[in-house]
Amino acid sequence: MKKKVRPRPAQTRPAAPEAELLAAALEAQGEGAFIAESRANGPKLVYANAQFCGMTGYAPAELAGRAPDLLHGEKPDRERLARWLRLKQPAKALTGEGYLVRKDGTTFYAAWNFRKMPAARGGKRHVVATYHDLTEKRSLQEALMHAQRLDALGRLAGGVAHDFNNLISVINGYCEMLAAQVAEMPRALHEVTEIHQAGRKAAALTRQLLAFGRRQPMDARVVDLNQVIRDNAGILNRLLGSNGQLVLELASELGHVRTDPAQFQQVLLNLTINARDALGANGRVVIGTANREIKLAQNRRLTDTPPGHYVVLTVSDNGSGMDESVRKHLFEPFFTTKPEGQGTGLGLAMVHGVVQQSGGFITVRSAPGAGTTFEILLPAVRAPLDKRNSAPPFVPAAPPVRRRHETILLIEEDEVLGKMIAGMLAAEGYRVIEAQQAAEAAASLRSQTRQVELLIGNLAAGTGEKLARSIYMAQPGLRLLNLCNQHEPQALAWLAPEHQAALPKPFALNELLRLARKLLDA
Repeated sequence: MKKKVRPRPAQTRPAAPEAELLAAALEAQGEGAFIAESRANGPKLVYANAQFCGMTGYAPAELAGRAPDLLHGEKPDRERLARWLRLKQPAKALTGEGYLVRKDGTTFYAAWNFRKMPAARGGKRHVVATYHDLTEKRSLQEALMHAQRLDALGRLAGGVAHDFNNLISVINGYCEMLAAQVAEMPRALHEVTEIHQAGRKAAALTRQLLAFGRRQPMDARVVDLNQVIRDNAGILNRLLGSNGQLVLELASELGHVRTDPAQFQQVLLNLTINARDALGANGRVVIGTANREIKLAQNRRLTDTPPGHYVVLTVSDNGSGMDESVRKHLFEPFFTTKPEGQGTGLGLAMVHGVVQQSGGFITVRSAPGAGTTFEILLPAVRAPLDKRNSAPPFVPAAPPVRRRHETILLIEEDEVLGKMIAGMLAAEGYRVIEAQQAAEAAASLRSQTRQVELLIGNLAAGTGEKLARSIYMAQPGLRLLNLCNQHEPQALAWLAPEHQAALPKPFALNELLRLARKLLDA
């Protein structure tokens, strides 16, 4: 009988040592990793992959024999890792994230994971650790949180400024009325003028708050930034005085931008004042302009400036500079490093608001002892220059005294401000129907027999415009004077342009009376 032969198993290549397999697996990872071996004096590194070396700045030879906590600079992290390493059989891996220290002393943000490997027969225990660099992600999160914090502060600032505007309108309005009554009493007129001047300063502060919150009406126009800088070079030089030298480095054939030249003048003034206060001996402030194109390939993150053509304004100084903790809060309202009474903390907040309202972007580069550079990018436009003159500055004046007869409907939610406006209009001879809300005004109109010729009030709310339109349907000759609080309102399409006007708060009473008369005479 023929002997049965059993088939032999297929020959396979001998398995590589476990350490080599593990090393090959770790080299294939996209994260930094090392292996530490348990020894009598504690675990020591015996292997690190290329990603770990690149992340930390250490060469493989420099890592041999180092402790596993070499990157962890925070004491709580080191203590937590030490406790975990002392456990013979940890129930789970050790995970965490935080700031770590490279070889050169710089920090980066990373997540880590430590695992203990069971020992082979009679072998030593090993610890495998992986590190995932989260620095860029962390920077994006911080930028987002900073933007959200600024937005929340902007909303708060806008709301506070709205209430302030009503109060300032009352203070300045009664000052104007008193000025007319004490015109022949120099001492009393001087005191009233001082109160009015304080009111004007308060109005300027609210404008800065509104600019920061992007709620300040802008008279945007196409301008040449070089010309704006040249027009203000004289006052900027006077601001610096003997503290430093002003140098202009303006590019030729600079593109046009769309912004409010009056508000952008404040940007230049605030940045120059900020630079002046940081200057030491041989101080120097350089204001420069340039054209810049950002291409699509340069725009990699959501927080990067979008691609496009920009006009760049830089304001640089060789002053004391600032550290990271100051830079983080630089554009927040009421944040200042100046002594008490020497700064409101609104200057750079206003700069941030104006730049954003103009569709631009602002960045800061600074370090202690190395000076500071503010860089502003504004979108370049192809439109021709706007030749309009800037609006005339506010000048307090006594309201005119004329006798009128038209009927005016006044809707003002602030009771004190409403009474002041109504009293002034009545003193001029107008018949005034006063209400705080649109619903109250509608109820009052049902009992009136006179025709309303002019409606004065804030039409931003939907109910205000609805009431105005219902009156207009019955009385096509209606005129509207919109007392706007925050945004510059759009003209109403259903009403002739010459029959409507807007007056932002705070306003001068004589300006309100002038606009009311102009609308009624149109």
